[in-house]
Amino acid sequence: MSYDFRDLSVTNISVIGAGQIGPDIALHFAKSLSPYNVHVNIIDISPEALSKAEAKANKKIQKGLESGAFKPEQADRIKSSMVFSSDYERVRGSQIVVEAATEDENIKDKIFRQVELLTDEKCIYLSNSSHMQPEVIFRNIKNKSRCLVAHYFFPAEINPVVELIPSEDTEPDLTTLLLAFYESIGKVPIKVNSSYGYAIDPIFEGLCQTAILCFEKGWGSEKEIDAAAVKALGLGVGPFTALNLTGGNPITAHGLDEMGRLLLPWFKTPQTLQHKTLNKEAWNIAQRGEVVVLSPEMETKLIAEFQGAYFALASFILELEIVDINDLNMACEISLSIKSPFSFMNKLGIEKSYALVEKFCAAHPDFAFPKIMDETKSAGSWKLKDIVATTVDEVLVMTIRRPKVLNALNLEVLDQIKNELEKVVDDPSIKAAVITGFGTKAFVSGADLNMLAALKTPEEGYLNSHTFQKVLNYIESYPKPIVCALNGFAFGGGNELAMACTTRICKKGLPLLVCQPEVNLGFIPGAGGTQRLPRIIGLERASEILRTARNVSAKEAAEIGLVHQEASGDLLVEAIQLAKQIASGSVKPRTISHEPMIHGEQPSPLEIGHLSKKIDEILVRAIYHGSRMNLIDGLDYESRMFGACLTTEDMKIGLENFKTNGPKTKAIFIHQ
Repeated sequence: MSYDFRDLSVTNISVIGAGQIGPDIALHFAKSLSPYNVHVNIIDISPEALSKAEAKANKKIQKGLESGAFKPEQADRIKSSMVFSSDYERVRGSQIVVEAATEDENIKDKIFRQVELLTDEKCIYLSNSSHMQPEVIFRNIKNKSRCLVAHYFFPAEINPVVELIPSEDTEPDLTTLLLAFYESIGKVPIKVNSSYGYAIDPIFEGLCQTAILCFEKGWGSEKEIDAAAVKALGLGVGPFTALNLTGGNPITAHGLDEMGRLLLPWFKTPQTLQHKTLNKEAWNIAQRGEVVVLSPEMETKLIAEFQGAYFALASFILELEIVDINDLNMACEISLSIKSPFSFMNKLGIEKSYALVEKFCAAHPDFAFPKIMDETKSAGSWKLKDIVATTVDEVLVMTIRRPKVLNALNLEVLDQIKNELEKVVDDPSIKAAVITGFGTKAFVSGADLNMLAALKTPEEGYLNSHTFQKVLNYIESYPKPIVCALNGFAFGGGNELAMACTTRICKKGLPLLVCQPEVNLGFIPGAGGTQRLPRIIGLERASEILRTARNVSAKEAAEIGLVHQEASGDLLVEAIQLAKQIASGSVKPRTISHEPMIHGEQPSPLEIGHLSKKIDEILVRAIYHGSRMNLIDGLDYESRMFGACLTTEDMKIGLENFKTNGPKTKAIFIHQ
């Protein structure tokens, strides 16, 4: 058995290095690929390092078992798939080798020259360096076309971001394959062109340098500066805490000086960091639960310094032209647990952001003001997208990519989809389109609840619903076929988007594919769910699914006609093929009738358990009265009923319960 992904068939993976990060990389591979009987070797010449690594991995597996993240058989399978060994012969036959040794070019070179003797010409060589360019690491490898840097982030088995850095010699198709492969095993990969430190570490280490310089200037203690950084940037932990957690003093000290030499003179290892590294000292950080209070004057000064540094660093990296702005914006937020830099600047206002960077650069003459900010100031904002659009074999492929919120929809995302479609509506070279989601878990997890929670009046509710519907109506009436490729579950607005497409295809065997969970939260679907679902699968079946918010599996969805088919192979490949077949006329999917459905039918009695009777009453009116109208009038009626939910106490209760307790806790509705 193997993990087969496109042209890649994996049975053995070897991770070289059992130090800080290697065991965590191996653990992620084992968690993702052990169901396919993939073996993961952890190789190191030090028996002590191997012993510690195995104990560390077992401890994390046990913790997952105790928390319920792993079932006993899953934990056993993960453990049995991992082999800790000093025998390099175990590398033989590996399809992927990840080197995670010390950040020393000679050690890395020695490892890969040894590995190349044990593997064939198809083996993929990845180095988990945090700074070094692939040209340096792989300088003596004969087959450079199979070599990349894969930079993981702490902790590697949990943090989803991976920077993939090819060299000029790397096969472009291999980079594309690895981006998709990492996505398929639950990571969020981004492509970065070769540059010392890549895209994200100069930002992280630059913020650490900023914190240390503030400390050296007497602007506060380590605890106070950490607290100010957290408040300024929305960080999960402050820079000093992050350095302690990752053991990052030595590598940051080395990296800053090298970045000063290779990237920007401002980067320089502060004396305090040199001292801490030399003496192996940790920073004096706040303990768990300790409250740190800053004076208003100190807080204001530190916040301005950190925001100026962050915006300057992100703009500098973008100016290097090594990474896409949307990739950098997304990856910073996820990998560093920080506010997305360019979204943050847009929200704060470009004028204010510009002034902060200007002030920071004036105070740090070695940091040249990023000229790209002049362009952005003139434009009024950074131009950002949550949609990745590509063309594959005459088909426009749009991927909704918001991994932190499982691709949740908001009006900006829908507008971006519409804009991409408008660009090619008259392009004869584009025959059809596919809409899919990023990752393996969710197509779209629903509508952005922060957006819904901000609605206050029935009029606002009507307008929000109607605005969503306008975009979905555009998708439904698009002159070229649009196939929705459901890569994971589609909740709420995700299913409503899917139903507006010409047809749907899904991954085979998903136990949870579709759900309209709105009634659990105290409101009704507002983007067409009450009107399109009955017209696709029938009134009574749709009514039961909508009123109970129950889950629908991929198998059931195919049986009731909600999806055209389940994809047994590569979902995207099959979706593109289906879109082309519909465009050519060789496949004719079912279309949604715009005519009224019924003339007098009443809902059957239905047990709805703890759910709100008041919301159910509104939902029943939307479904049954709407079905007596043509589709356009029915959708407008749905919008009015969605607005009516805002007059109820139960909508407030449902949203507050979700916000406070999460989706697994049932709201206590009062039916008012």
